[in-house]
Amino acid sequence: MQDKNIAGKMRAIRMHSRGGPENLVYEEADIPKISRGEVLIRVHAASITPTELSWNSSFTDRNKKERFPVIPSFEVSGTVSGISSEVKHLKVGDEVYGLLDFWRNGAAAEYVATDAAEITLKPSALDHISAASLPLSGLTAWQALFDHGHLKPGQAVLIHGAAGGVGSLAVQIAHWKGAEVIGTCSRGKEAIVRQLGANQIIDYGNARFEDVANGVDLVVDTVGGEVLNRSYQTVRRGGTVVTVADDIDEELACKYGAKGISFLVEPNKRELREIALLADSGKIRPVIQETFPLRDAKQAFISGIANHNTGKIVLSVTG
Repeated sequence: MQDKNIAGKMRAIRMHSRGGPENLVYEEADIPKISRGEVLIRVHAASITPTELSWNSSFTDRNKKERFPVIPSFEVSGTVSGISSEVKHLKVGDEVYGLLDFWRNGAAAEYVATDAAEITLKPSALDHISAASLPLSGLTAWQALFDHGHLKPGQAVLIHGAAGGVGSLAVQIAHWKGAEVIGTCSRGKEAIVRQLGANQIIDYGNARFEDVANGVDLVVDTVGGEVLNRSYQTVRRGGTVVTVADDIDEELACKYGAKGISFLVEPNKRELREIALLADSGKIRPVIQETFPLRDAKQAFISGIANHNTGKIVLSVTG
């Protein structure tokens, strides 16, 4: 084990003030230092969430204190380069992946320091680009379906945004679990959603989903707003609506006899291992919209914000 920090410089994407993609700068930065219980990862790939530049956590610590300059991207796949002596489940040279703490610097850089509890061995069947696309979307889908939605085999689940980063994995994981999967998507994406395992597809530009889906056990919402509010009409009494995109209208949920849950995804090493096993067995596959080199992170965010993506956008950092 290596119980020391690596001195030197790295290339990174940083922001020195709040704003959008226009404030992203490709520049030199210090290689981060590791503390007790942490590892240093040589980043091979990092996945972005287009909306993360609007998150307060992207610019502050947990005490709401600003921490500029900041580095975005909270999904990483790479190789352990440095490790503190307290870490026992990893060693230097291990290929790992994980979801990073939203209140610390991210992985849009050649190196990132992180709590070892947030990462685990990456799926061996996937390259780093594919592995980096899984942590946030995979954990969000898993936690929505099982931790909050308590989905069981044979139940019906309606998944909004079924072609997106979270939705595409939620469809696959729900299908693997043995659920009846209904997915909403835009015109032209029906084929891929069906390939992912949806039993029924609703083109939301052509039909109102509440006129098609009725009595489902669970709704997984990645859209929010009107879509979330209309979703209560589709769920059976006693069913659950889970959203990652908005707040719950408790009065509306009560009107339809449903349980409403809004949550923020959390790092979870055990669940990452489960997701890795599904990827290694071919039960799920990453869906990637586009890959950009690290230096082009600004264009990656612009593309992500402008488009309704199919799957994830990934930054290729080091080979």
